[in-house]
Amino acid sequence: MRVFAEYRYNEYNEVMVRTPEFEGKKALPCPEEAAFLELLRTTDTLTRRLAEVLKVEELSSNQYNVLRILRGALEGLPCGEIGSRMITRDPDITRLLDRLEKRGLIVRSREARDRRMVMARITPQGLDLLARTDEPVRQAHRNLLGHLGRERLRSLTELLQLARQHAG
Repeated sequence: MRVFAEYRYNEYNEVMVRTPEFEGKKALPCPEEAAFLELLRTTDTLTRRLAEVLKVEELSSNQYNVLRILRGALEGLPCGEIGSRMITRDPDITRLLDRLEKRGLIVRSREARDRRMVMARITPQGLDLLARTDEPVRQAHRNLLGHLGRERLRSLTELLQLARQHAG
């Protein structure tokens, strides 16, 4: 068991329970807080597992995200647009792109019509790397979430989208 202030997290039962020494001092977390904490714990667990898969190709999850974004836009995208499409916001998108370009996975160039705009494009090497990671990543997703079944996954996805829409 782990102790969080006046609550003890019982991993066997996966519930927050009151510890006797704090009885009567504070209410249990509201359902929204409990759900939020579970989302954080789950996100941490799932992203660490995915990071293990990406580590084989020496990729961070943000680098992988950029490559996938660019694979979907073979004509290239402005750097700012890449940043807005990221799953998790990276405040230093330029440095992230620098690392990918140094590895030959992307190229950047100034647009002829508007020299202020820098476009990023995925290279054949970047496409090859994604092709190598596609199945291991899919398998990791299956291993991590497949036990929920299609219907629960669909429901979970809808609930998460609804929560994000309301928060946005």
